[in-house]
Amino acid sequence: MKLQVNGNSIEYETAGPRTGIPLVLIHGFPFSREMWKYQVDALKQDYYVVTYDVRGHGGSDPGDGQYTMELLVDDLVALLDHLHLRAVVGVGLSMGGYILLRAIERHPDRFRGIVLCDTRSEADGNEGKIKRARQVAELKKNGMGGFSENFLKAVFHEKTLAEKPDVVGSIRSVIARTSPLAVAGTLIAIAGRTDSTPSLFRIAVPALVIVGRHDAGTPPSAS
Repeated sequence: MKLQVNGNSIEYETAGPRTGIPLVLIHGFPFSREMWKYQVDALKQDYYVVTYDVRGHGGSDPGDGQYTMELLVDDLVALLDHLHLRAVVGVGLSMGGYILLRAIERHPDRFRGIVLCDTRSEADGNEGKIKRARQVAELKKNGMGGFSENFLKAVFHEKTLAEKPDVVGSIRSVIARTSPLAVAGTLIAIAGRTDSTPSLFRIAVPALVIVGRHDAGTPPSAS
């Protein structure tokens, strides 16, 4: 289904009984709602599950490629309004966690619980900003192919790369279908996000933090 929001088209899906507790799953960068397939299958028997493609990803239009984290939060809230969901359990992976943390900071009454997966509350430091700037430059120089392979090596453990080619291949295909304009715009939005750490103590709903033991980008020590 498509929703026109903030001058852009956002694609989303719902599954499960409308009477169930609403869950909104926010995917990581530069993936799409496809990554939640197995979770949706497991949850839809009892929960009202909403998945959507963040602006510029999956089936959502890239628009002008000029993104901010505030705009991505605006898109999420507009989707909740469209579906008449007053308060939801938000689940965010990596970039999805950045969106979720800023959303609950701005709109605490819209959430009844949160799940933060492989993400962090801190904003990028100078080193992180420079790294993302280099990724944008690499993308413009070598296209999505070169960017995709380097990104896969950064987010997957070497054992997964070697032993689960089907999993890696499915994510590779999702990345390949993402607009370079959207990837560059999202990198800039992530680099420019605010620090959510000071607001953590104000979170007054149940929160679950999940992180992979071998996650190099957001290790357990940072979670």
